[in-house]
Amino acid sequence: MKTEMIHPQLIDSHCHLPLIKLEGGLEAILKNAQKEGIGHILCVSVDLETWPEINEIANKYDNVYGSVGVHPNTELETEITVKELIQLAENNPGIIAIGETGLDYYRNSDDLAWQKERFIKHIQAARAVNKPLIIHTREAGEDTVRLLRENKADEVSGVMHCFVDDYEIAKKALDLGFYISFSGIVTFKNAKQVQEVAKRVPLDRILVETDSPYLAPVPFRGKTNQPAYVRHVAEFVSNLRGIPMENLIAATTDNFFRLFQHAIP
Repeated sequence: MKTEMIHPQLIDSHCHLPLIKLEGGLEAILKNAQKEGIGHILCVSVDLETWPEINEIANKYDNVYGSVGVHPNTELETEITVKELIQLAENNPGIIAIGETGLDYYRNSDDLAWQKERFIKHIQAARAVNKPLIIHTREAGEDTVRLLRENKADEVSGVMHCFVDDYEIAKKALDLGFYISFSGIVTFKNAKQVQEVAKRVPLDRILVETDSPYLAPVPFRGKTNQPAYVRHVAEFVSNLRGIPMENLIAATTDNFFRLFQHAIP
């Protein structure tokens, strides 16, 4: 079992290992994470081109999991089908989630019917394979939770990754059984809304992530992000909530394995 641990360790619940460009490559990235006490990593899919590499990594390393999905901003010549998502998720034991998927109104201003259709396909696939969803939402909070509700995403739950909306949206997601994940954004000086949400979300529904190579937390802001830096996100959130770091580590680790318990082999 990948879940066997003697002591709770931090988990980077969302990163993109194939996109991180650091000297020493993947081995250096994983070694850096290990030095910082990062016990497990979830490497998240954004397209079909890098997915085979994600699957290979997830099957090679016991402490790395993967997902399968197509990001709402990824352009496809031929749209992925529910059947394809199901096949990729079912036949690969290292793949524990569907996504990232969702809605993004920030980068797209044209007719977004296709984006909603793609999102719904991911929800349908997640329900078919009983694996949680990884949700990307930007300037689309109300529509995102509405589609989650209408398509019965509460049956599989999931995580609102890199959360940047207000607590009202967080509460609607929580009511659907979803978890709220905070990235390096929470450490930014002007991220008052996100910080307020991080204070209010129940401790048993919080996750932390890097979204690396993007959004490096303070004090590494502007540099290439990596899973090792999730410790700085966790430290900031623990200070924000006024709880010991050990409590935040234990809670987020427990939360991760509770969310993905049915998907982890």
